Amino acid sequence: MENRRVVITGLGIVSPIGSTIQEAWANALSGQSGVKPMTRVNADDYPAKVAAEIRDFNPEDFLERKEARKMDRFTQFAVAASQMAVKDADLTIDESNAERIGVWVGSGIGGMETFEKQFQTFLDRGYRRVSPFFVPMMIPDMAAGQVSIYLGAKGVNSCTVTACATGTNSIGDAFKVIQRGDADAMITGGSEAPITQMSVAGFCANTALSTNPDPNTASRPFDANRDGFVMGEGAGIIVLEELEHAKKRGARIYAEVIGYGSTGDAHHITAPAPGGEGGVRAMRMAIEDSGVSPEEVDYINAHGTSTPYNDEFETAAIKSVFGEHAYKLAVSSTKSMTGHLLGAAGGVEAIFTALTLKHGMIPPTINYETPDEKCDLDYVPNESRKRDVKVALSNSLGFGGHNATLAFKKYTGE
Repeated sequence: MENRRVVITGLGIVSPIGSTIQEAWANALSGQSGVKPMTRVNADDYPAKVAAEIRDFNPEDFLERKEARKMDRFTQFAVAASQMAVKDADLTIDESNAERIGVWVGSGIGGMETFEKQFQTFLDRGYRRVSPFFVPMMIPDMAAGQVSIYLGAKGVNSCTVTACATGTNSIGDAFKVIQRGDADAMITGGSEAPITQMSVAGFCANTALSTNPDPNTASRPFDANRDGFVMGEGAGIIVLEELEHAKKRGARIYAEVIGYGSTGDAHHITAPAPGGEGGVRAMRMAIEDSGVSPEEVDYINAHGTSTPYNDEFETAAIKSVFGEHAYKLAVSSTKSMTGHLLGAAGGVEAIFTALTLKHGMIPPTINYETPDEKCDLDYVPNESRKRDVKVALSNSLGFGGHNATLAFKKYTGE
């Protein structure tokens, strides 16, 4: 049986550079940074001083107050972005199709804020004062659970947890669900709300975060002076649909998903494998799955975290996969603007990649000032670029040696 074709018909975002698709995309193209002084925790307690926070989000725009209070912030983001994506797709979910529409939304660390608050309550006042909603607020799969409940989607319901590769793995896994015929549409992506005391402490302790106090230069992927990532928060959710299902209802199509690669480094808990070899295999797998040749790839939305290791090894991986063609590709890191949304990063970056294909505009890597001799590709520095992109990849590489790559194609109606 031939694999079914899968397209993107809806987008929903809660991000540091905008919580509507129009605003986030306009800010991405104009190089607006969402990085500001950190306020969700006391920055005086940490060497990291900046974060990409969401300051304009009101859960009551999407949820009743009573219900919102029973959800961790990461679940609120997921429900909001999913509502936006389904509305954008103009997809009605009712008794006639609910069992064929699924949800696959991941989170890297789930309800960390809830865990910290409830543990403090336990220490101060004992177990009887711990919220009965503590466990369902904390566990990472509750974003997928609540999205399903709010939207009435009764199909495949799952949650991927692969650290910073979570969003990309979730979309790839959902893509395969539709391709093999187990659903007609999937609401998928990632959500994260990690700017909490212990998350910031943990990432500072393992020296992953930038200690640059200047919000305007702290997130600078591929720049020689990069010194760590900037933590961000938010959600990126897309609606995937089987092509004929989408065409039958006259849906707008942003792009087609054509390939997925997922690999493990089997190397180290936090450091990437030498030469980014796990990323090499993920990209090759996605390209092979898609049926295109490496030379047809025009653009890569890089993992591009702004850490010394990641950017060097990801660059090496791209060169291993593409050879000479690596120098003709455009590569950009939207994390230069959004910061690193951990489990939500792949969801947000899939949205930007789909919009690149739809509109023929590549978002830039901002804050790129000083070239690094080991990072010598075309990183679309500082200004967006008009280019007719026909095939694009999006990479995500996570702690634990998780590597995930999605391949997308411009949809031309054929």
